[in-house]
Amino acid sequence: MAVPQPVPQLVLGPPTQTAVFLTLTVAPGREDDVRDGLRELSGLSRSVAFRARDDALACVAGLSSDAWDRLAGGPRPRELHPFTPLQGPRHLAPATPGDLLLHLRARRADLCFELARLVLDGFGDAVTVVDEVHGFTYFDERDLLGFVDGSENPTGSAAADVVLIGDEDPDFRGGSYVVVQKYLHDLTAWNALPTEEQERVIGRHKADNLELPDDVKPPDSHVALTTVEDEDGEEQRIVRQNMPFGRLGTAEFGTYFIGYSRTPAVTERMLRNMFLGDPPGTTDRILDFSTAVTGGLFFVPSAGLLDDLPAPGETRETAPEPVPAEAVHPGSSLGIGSLKGAPAS
Repeated sequence: MAVPQPVPQLVLGPPTQTAVFLTLTVAPGREDDVRDGLRELSGLSRSVAFRARDDALACVAGLSSDAWDRLAGGPRPRELHPFTPLQGPRHLAPATPGDLLLHLRARRADLCFELARLVLDGFGDAVTVVDEVHGFTYFDERDLLGFVDGSENPTGSAAADVVLIGDEDPDFRGGSYVVVQKYLHDLTAWNALPTEEQERVIGRHKADNLELPDDVKPPDSHVALTTVEDEDGEEQRIVRQNMPFGRLGTAEFGTYFIGYSRTPAVTERMLRNMFLGDPPGTTDRILDFSTAVTGGLFFVPSAGLLDDLPAPGETRETAPEPVPAEAVHPGSSLGIGSLKGAPAS
């Protein structure tokens, strides 16, 4: 008989038009306050979501490797470690400070704003916001470079298989890993390229999003380098929920990359291909126009574990809580199905 999984956080939800991404650091000595705040997070989310039931408000919380040691008791998630910075021949993927990640999304910006405000009020001066990004849907699911975002995301139960930890780490079934990076685009340089050259950078046609044929697609294109396979030739996937963002007054235009997976190794391999090259030196040409300015890796506990996060030295109950059927089928209230995506996959 299969072991049921605990209920996951709403990592896999329906498409939304807006998102807020908050990266927080925890003040020394305030771990108890932050742990209490995390335990209240699901209740706050329900209270705000109740005011607009049809607008798909959700908040996903993740803890960094260091934050897990400071805030949580019991065993560690098997693959949790700090984000690994990458210094390639021309481009850098930096690791930046961050103890907690909050990913809020909804069909309305006011819901994200209200929930973020209440959560931060609850934390008070126990946390500091070190990065804040307000994302939005751009026309027909495109990034600010003009290409469709996330067309290779798995859907339905396949998405749950890609994202949710299973028997490989039984103490953390229903959890996930998430890698985030904020990319800033040089739109002046990008828009100076003819469309055909932009397509060679990405590896897709701009108008219809079709992938370029293998004999035309350059080996340093984004699609070529972020398509990874295991030793049996099976493609390894993640679920991206990226969003564009921008500030007109400072000419800041970018994409917030956020990739969920049941193991961070797949995302990390994609990043090594992009920044170091595969083969070495064949780096992703998109990095000539998009600069990574942040980087973090976080563990997303199951909803039950987050609601009852034990302090260091405490033990926790490990009896699994079954996943409701609607959590793993498309068209359900959790909306695992047609998912928001990420930059040109």
